[in-house]
Amino acid sequence: MKKVTILGDGAWATTLAILLNRNGHKVTMWSVFPEYLDELNIKRENKKYLPGFLIPKEISFVKDVNKAVSESDIIINAIPSKFYRSVLKKIDCVVLDKIFVSVSKGIEQKSLKRMSEIIEEELGKVKTCVLSGPTIAIEVAKEMPAAAISASFDFEVAKQIQELFFNENFRVYTSRDPLGVELCGALKNIIAIASGVSDGLGFGANTKAAILTRGVVEITRLGQVMGVKKETFFGIAGIGDLITTSISPDSRNRTFGERIGRGESIEDIISSTNSVIEGLTTTEAVYNLSKEYNIEMPITKQVYMILYRKKDLKKALKALMLREKKEE
Repeated sequence: MKKVTILGDGAWATTLAILLNRNGHKVTMWSVFPEYLDELNIKRENKKYLPGFLIPKEISFVKDVNKAVSESDIIINAIPSKFYRSVLKKIDCVVLDKIFVSVSKGIEQKSLKRMSEIIEEELGKVKTCVLSGPTIAIEVAKEMPAAAISASFDFEVAKQIQELFFNENFRVYTSRDPLGVELCGALKNIIAIASGVSDGLGFGANTKAAILTRGVVEITRLGQVMGVKKETFFGIAGIGDLITTSISPDSRNRTFGERIGRGESIEDIISSTNSVIEGLTTTEAVYNLSKEYNIEMPITKQVYMILYRKKDLKKALKALMLREKKEE
């Protein structure tokens, strides 16, 4: 049995808490919002983010982040990317003996840093791991079969996290490419938004297939210049997560894009959505990365123009379709 602290109170944080409890581990949850922890503790249900699932009585809630971290062996960071650094800055207890697992799929908007990079910047050379894959929270909570990747430069750490999460409904593979796994988790959200826009405009399977296949091409292109193993993009963390996020009705990023395609304003969508839409901020970060590395990413560019430059959807589509003719 391991002592595990989960930083975060969203659907995925709650799902992982329930999963780890089922696996026999001692789980503690911490939230940026102390009053919400009180509600979770009393109601034993995350009505805001994961309604309908009982939070077992063995899962405890701690309001002091340093207490929560210091009393655990493994820290699961499920904080949205835009709040990631500010939460880590609150931690000032001894952490060199801990394993920090990032399950957040985003890139910091200003610094263009990955989440594991932020962990090391704020906490030093701690043991880090990335857990990612095609894992829609509500499906995992329902114990539907799913697969994920545990990735770390320290392969023993990757195997420890594999063992932590592995069960008959949640199959976990290991990887020595945490950079690739982490980038896949963030970049696929942009393609999922584009897929959602296609759905909202009423387009069909042909359009979706084109977006997904060309999307894989461009995110792989960026990943390779950043040092990612190409095969990572064609595994569970890459194309697996991309497909799930682009087709699932429970995908926040796909749904966000669909609502844009139907004509809703971005501001209205954000204000009516409980959870953070990681792809929104990631799009700007990745657009800037593409310029920094001088990499052509046409889908990312048009999604950026729609989200941040209010570009007309039909003009964005025309810009994609009428690009220079070329060999695949």
